[in-house]
Amino acid sequence: MRKITVLGSGTWGIALARVLCLNGFRVTAWSKFPEEAAALDRTREAPNLPGIRIPDEIRFTADPGEAVSGAEFILNAVPSIFVRDTAAAFSAFPEAGKAIWINASKGIEKDSLMTLTDVIEDAFAKNGREKPYTVAISGPTHAEEVARDMPTLIVVADGDTARAEKVQKIFEGTCIRPYTNADKTGVQICGALKNVEALAVGIAKGLGYGDNTRAAMITRGMEEIRRLGLAMGCSERTFFGLAGIGDLIVTATSNHSRNNRAGILIGQGKTPREALDEVGMVVEGVNALPAAISLCEKYGMDMPLIQAVRDVVQNGADPKEIVMDLMNRKLKQETI
Repeated sequence: MRKITVLGSGTWGIALARVLCLNGFRVTAWSKFPEEAAALDRTREAPNLPGIRIPDEIRFTADPGEAVSGAEFILNAVPSIFVRDTAAAFSAFPEAGKAIWINASKGIEKDSLMTLTDVIEDAFAKNGREKPYTVAISGPTHAEEVARDMPTLIVVADGDTARAEKVQKIFEGTCIRPYTNADKTGVQICGALKNVEALAVGIAKGLGYGDNTRAAMITRGMEEIRRLGLAMGCSERTFFGLAGIGDLIVTATSNHSRNNRAGILIGQGKTPREALDEVGMVVEGVNALPAAISLCEKYGMDMPLIQAVRDVVQNGADPKEIVMDLMNRKLKQETI
């Protein structure tokens, strides 16, 4: 039986581990925290996925060596800010470098501005190890729905078509329908920046604004991401697909979205810290915000919504005043 190792035992990692286990793979789920691994192994329940039974066949461990032993694929689902340290730790094991790494996390590294697949490869290289092959998966994918076998579409992104198709096949026959895409950078830029745009939409909702505002912000937010992506050499088609507009819609509108919920709380008057504490889970839009601002500056992009989120989340600006500033920007032609 072919083995897949899932790194990260949060909701997304558990949802993916369950899907792949039920699809006939031998799955080991790794957690950095021994107590978490032991609790999941014992209870077969994830705290943030109520009512979902974790298959008995999934093995949980906090031992990296045990996790990667015999793995053909390593699926990364740890929060973006921990990807480098996790990859560096696993690079010590030769088997980890032979596996195909599937990155399911969404983010851009703050200082290097690398995509997460590049971060994984760089972590191996800096430890003197041969870089593993990496593939990115993305799309409108709430763990709460995938864990309940609801139909979900994803993109498997890599410039090597054969490798992308190899990863595509591991999801065949599951609730996840995978498409391939050669634009690995564009898919990951969308996955990271849509979280910041979703924060902006949530803040507007928290202020009491309605569907007109939300639809406009989603549309203009996608245009911001598209323009940046094109400046970075990405394919325009990516931004109008599952990893682009598809993922932005679900993240900016769903009650499952942590970014949306955090934004709503900020719009209602909570401080960013209070909002994050109330959500109680990782809010990747906050993690991605510094890199998003740096990319704006690096490529000379005018990205008013992302810059507005910066003003509110990092600089403590009044959300209502920021909205008025956005509405009173210089009039211009719509360019899509």
